[in-house]
Amino acid sequence: MTADQNGIWKSGRGKGRRTPKGRQFDDVALAEVRALLGDRPRRRDLLIEFLHLIQDEYGHQSAAHLRALAEEMRLSMAEVWEVATFYAHFDPRRENEAPPPDLTIRVCDSLSCELAGSEALIKALEAGHDPARVRILRAPCMGRCDTAPVAEVGHRHVDHATPDLISAVVASGDFHPEMPEYETLAAYRAKGGYDRLLDLRANGDWEKVQDEVLAAGLRGLGGAGFPSGKKWGFVRANAGPRYLAVNGDEGEPGTFKDRYYLERTPHLFLEGMLIAAWAVEAETCFIYMRDEYPAILKLLRKEIAALEQAGIVAPGYIDLRRGAGAYICGEESAMIESIEGKRGIPRLRPPFVAQVGIFDRPTLVHNVETLLWIARICREGASILNATEKNGRKGLRSYSVSGRVAKPGVYLLPAGSTITDIIAAAGGMAAGHSFKAYQPGGPSSGLLPASMNDIPLDFDTLQPHGTFIGSAAVVVLSDKDRARDAALNMLRFFESESCGQCTPCRVGCEKAVKLMQAPKWDRDLLGDLCGVMADASICGLGQAAPNPIKLMIKHFPEEI
Repeated sequence: MTADQNGIWKSGRGKGRRTPKGRQFDDVALAEVRALLGDRPRRRDLLIEFLHLIQDEYGHQSAAHLRALAEEMRLSMAEVWEVATFYAHFDPRRENEAPPPDLTIRVCDSLSCELAGSEALIKALEAGHDPARVRILRAPCMGRCDTAPVAEVGHRHVDHATPDLISAVVASGDFHPEMPEYETLAAYRAKGGYDRLLDLRANGDWEKVQDEVLAAGLRGLGGAGFPSGKKWGFVRANAGPRYLAVNGDEGEPGTFKDRYYLERTPHLFLEGMLIAAWAVEAETCFIYMRDEYPAILKLLRKEIAALEQAGIVAPGYIDLRRGAGAYICGEESAMIESIEGKRGIPRLRPPFVAQVGIFDRPTLVHNVETLLWIARICREGASILNATEKNGRKGLRSYSVSGRVAKPGVYLLPAGSTITDIIAAAGGMAAGHSFKAYQPGGPSSGLLPASMNDIPLDFDTLQPHGTFIGSAAVVVLSDKDRARDAALNMLRFFESESCGQCTPCRVGCEKAVKLMQAPKWDRDLLGDLCGVMADASICGLGQAAPNPIKLMIKHFPEEI
C-alpha cells in the first residue's frame, strides 16, 4: 500500500484505518517500561508489582506508560486501567491530566489520629504548603496508632506529627523509610532459630504438629478466629499444587500488632510461615504486605534474600507482594485477587480458598501474628498458650491499644482480660481524661460504653452484645469525646474503603454517612439501612459496617 492511500485496514466501503481502534502505544514509553521491567517475567499476576515500578519511578502513571505496559504484557488497556484506578496508592493520569505534585504528604484521619488532632494538622498543612508543589491527602489508618497523629512524607513516617516536624522532614529531602532495629537471621539462628523447621522437614509428622496447634487453642488472629490447625487438614484434603498466602494487610484502623512484631522479630514469623508451608506442602509462599509498611517491605526483602543465601529456602519460594492501599484486601479472597494482579474484589463463596484460592489452587491463608504463634508453639509446646487462663478464657492476646490512654502500644495479656485490665496495662487513662467508651476490635466492632467494663475481650465473648473482638484493635474514648463523632469517623472509613462491588455496601455506607450527619438521627431509617447492609452485603465489610450505628442507638441514645 502506498503512502497516499487512506488506511491499512479496510473492510467494505470507507477509508479504512491506519491504526487499530483505541490508544496507540508510544515507542519511547514502551522502551521506558521495558527498561523498568528488565528481565522479569511478563506474567499477568505481576501487574500490580509493575504498576508500582512505574509509580515509584515517575511519581504517577501516565496514559502513555499504562498503554505501553498493556502492550508489553499483552493485556487490554481496560484491564490495566481498572487495576491502576482501584488502588489508592496509584496515580493514573489520562492524556489531558497534569501529573500530581512531586511530593505527597498523607495524614491519617482514622479514629486514633482524629482524637489526637489530625483534623487541625490537615488544615495547618493545607494552609502552609503550596498545592502546586506539595499534595496533602487524607489517608486511612497507617498502623501507627500508638504514635498518633501520624503523617507520611513520601515513604517516611512522622510520628506524633506536627506542622514543624513535617516541615523539617520536607526540608531534609529524605523521604525514605526509617529502618527499625530488628533481629537478623544470624541473631535468630544463634538462639536456635529454624532448628525446629529443619527437624520437621527431615523427620516431622504434619498431623502431630497440627494436633499440637489445636491443643494450644490457637485461632486466626487476623480477626476471623477460625481454629488455625483445622485449616491445614482442609487444604491437604485437596490435590496439589497448593499455596500458602500470608495476610499482612493489617488495615483495620486501630490495629498495629503485626507491625510491632515484624519490626522486632521477623524471623519468628518467617519460621512459622515455613512450618505451615511444610505442613500443607505448599509450592510457593506469598506474603501480601500492605504498602503503608515500607520499612517492613524493605527488611523482608533483605531477610528473604538471606534465607535463600543460607539455603533454608529455594530462590523464589517466598514471593513478597506489595499492596497498594486498599483495606478490602484484608479480606482473604480479595487479597488473593490482588496477588493475582487484579482489583481486590471479594469472591463469592463457596468455593472457599482452601479449595480454590490462588490461581484456582488450594490455598492456606494465615495472618502474620498467627504464624508467629505457630513457630512458638512448635518450639515451646502448646502450653505457651493454653497454660494461661483468666475469666474462664485460655490463651494470650496481643491488644493494640490507642486513644485516651497514658501509654498506647501493643500489650500481650491473657485472653480473658477486660477493658479495665487493658487500660491498666496501658498506664491508665491519659491525664485529665475519664473513661467513657471503647472500641473493642476496630471500627467493625463499634463502640461499647464504659459501664460494660467487665466483659472478657476474646473470641465469642462479645457476640451476645452485638459486637466482636476482631483483631483486638482497642481504642479508648474519654469524657472529652463524642461517641457519635467516633461512629461517623468509622462509617466514613467504610464509605471510602468499600470496593463498590455490591450495592448494599457501596450505597449503604454512603447513605449512612449522610444520615449520621443530621442534627438528629432518623433511627427507623438507619435501622432499616443497617438490616439491608448486614443481610445482603457480599463480604464482612458491608456486613459489619452497621455495627457502629446499631451500638450508638443502643448505648448512646442521648447523643443522637
